[in-house]
Amino acid sequence: MNNRIVILDTETTGLSPRAGNRILEIGCVEVLNRQLSGNNLHFYINPERESEEGALAVHGLTTEFLSDKPVFAKIAPEFLDYVRGAQIIIHNAPFDVGFLDAELALLGLPPFKEHVDEVIDSLQMAKEIHPGRRNSLDALCDRYGISNAHRTLHGGLLDAALLAEVYLAMTRGQNSLTMDLAGGEDEGEGAGAMELAPLAQVIVVPAGDEDLALHEDVLNQLDKEVRGSCVWRFEPPPPEADAAAAAPAA
Repeated sequence: MNNRIVILDTETTGLSPRAGNRILEIGCVEVLNRQLSGNNLHFYINPERESEEGALAVHGLTTEFLSDKPVFAKIAPEFLDYVRGAQIIIHNAPFDVGFLDAELALLGLPPFKEHVDEVIDSLQMAKEIHPGRRNSLDALCDRYGISNAHRTLHGGLLDAALLAEVYLAMTRGQNSLTMDLAGGEDEGEGAGAMELAPLAQVIVVPAGDEDLALHEDVLNQLDKEVRGSCVWRFEPPPPEADAAAAAPAA
């Protein structure tokens, strides 16, 4: 597994590269062995066009501010060297990757995914972890207790830094199961055994009278639909009974 992760975010002049919109900011935050390394990368880029009104309201980067910044072709070598071979985490990855591919195509270079190990969409990951809930970066910051009070406008490096904290919080459970296979002979019996992190106390909340009544109403409705007793009214036999029924006759 690649231990080098780069959290990446872009800001653009609009919503679609097909409409001629361009990247005007890139922010990258490096994570090594689940720790922020501090080896980050950030560019303001002259997009060689004005931002659409809606995009400008999001990032606040004016044409005047960006006029003396390097164009994408100038920063491309350093940017590609930085991300090469890394696992890339992007929130709503198709959006950013689409713009990166368009910029690289203008330079005659291969698509973005051919320069990196893989691209993971943290928005899709969040939807799988929190189905049916809001999973914007701001919503995830609130959910995981990550302060974004200083975020009045979107910014490539700022958003990448917030996403890095969100990503580490979302994937923290992956480190709860560890396996020590490097133990020497002097560690005694049991070296190399799997170590499980202690489980949190399981809280069981029994159904109340109102819940039981609602459940009974549902079962009654199912009984009407099947014109009999629905399967949910039958208790499975104990394991011993299953084993006895499956055993061949003597």
